[in-house]
Amino acid sequence: MGFNHRRGLNPYTSPYTILDCGDIPISPFDNALALRQMSEAFLELGSRTPALLEGDNPKPKLLTLGGDHSIALPALRALNKIHGAPVAVLHFDAHLDTWNPARYSDAWESPQSDFNHGSMFWIASNEGLILNGSSAHAGLRTRLTGDGWDDHVDDDRQGFLRISSDDIDDLGTKGIINVIIERIGLETPTYLSIDIDVIDPGLCPGTGTPEPGGWTSRELIKIIRGLETLNVVGADIVEVAPAYDGTGEQTALTAAQLGFEILTSWVGSGMKQRGTSGVTLGIPDSNKDEL
Repeated sequence: MGFNHRRGLNPYTSPYTILDCGDIPISPFDNALALRQMSEAFLELGSRTPALLEGDNPKPKLLTLGGDHSIALPALRALNKIHGAPVAVLHFDAHLDTWNPARYSDAWESPQSDFNHGSMFWIASNEGLILNGSSAHAGLRTRLTGDGWDDHVDDDRQGFLRISSDDIDDLGTKGIINVIIERIGLETPTYLSIDIDVIDPGLCPGTGTPEPGGWTSRELIKIIRGLETLNVVGADIVEVAPAYDGTGEQTALTAAQLGFEILTSWVGSGMKQRGTSGVTLGIPDSNKDEL
């Protein structure tokens, strides 16, 4: 059962090949070694020749499932080498994740402790991996460190636009989609990063840093579908923690649906460019089975 009736296609039976590459083997004991292992794996996978050759410089697209959000850093390092330039980041999250590690300093500092699931975009920005001025956060509702706006000043310096969780009340899903597209553009190579805690913990409790007041799964899925026209060159869905999930495994189910929507959008966008897609974004109202 893989036919996405809202998009009018089955990504698994399309001309494109979808492969499960399994788990990247990493050390659980050495943070620096784990980062190196992930970086090398992403570069190896992303440099391979895709099964379906299209365009002047075809490249496979990697969808990574996690797990700790820090995997975005090795993914961005690999994309920088593969594309030869920084990429925009579209980041769905309750938190900024552009935190300067110095904001969490203590008496036992180490270079390895600087790399974590809240600092990876700060590191990536300082390495020149993120396209400054074309990136965006969406769904934010985090507290900030200290007594002022220093975290936002840091975030501004890294070139991110901030869309809060509350903005959806005024803009709606369509407005959020429009703001993101206006910010990033349709041609800019973009890395899509989805922290599952962007969704309200009442709906997705299975995550390590839940924040009340988030979006619904329906709202996020609607937004992701509306962004199909973006040039997404890689993506992740992260911070799913099964140990904290409900008995119905609603967090894992939501993450799986988001992955399905991303794959469908990639295939649908590719087929549209090939001129082989006989469907449009959505289906006629007369064919909808939702109330």
